[in-house]
Amino acid sequence: MDISDKVLEIMRAEGQPLNAGKIAELGTLDRKDVDKAMTKLKKEEKIVSPQRCYWIPA
Repeated sequence: MDISDKVLEIMRAEGQPLNAGKIAELGTLDRKDVDKAMTKLKKEEKIVSPQRCYWIPA
């Protein structure tokens, strides 16, 4: 499982919009790795933002 899959899994498990810092905290991941994964997921349109700086799975 790569970091992008882990980020999506955390987002689905929480069921609410999360920011990168909270995802890193919940998954005990490095914030820089989470930021890179989220950038990739945004380009692939797998996550969307319902409010500024918070993201949910598409």
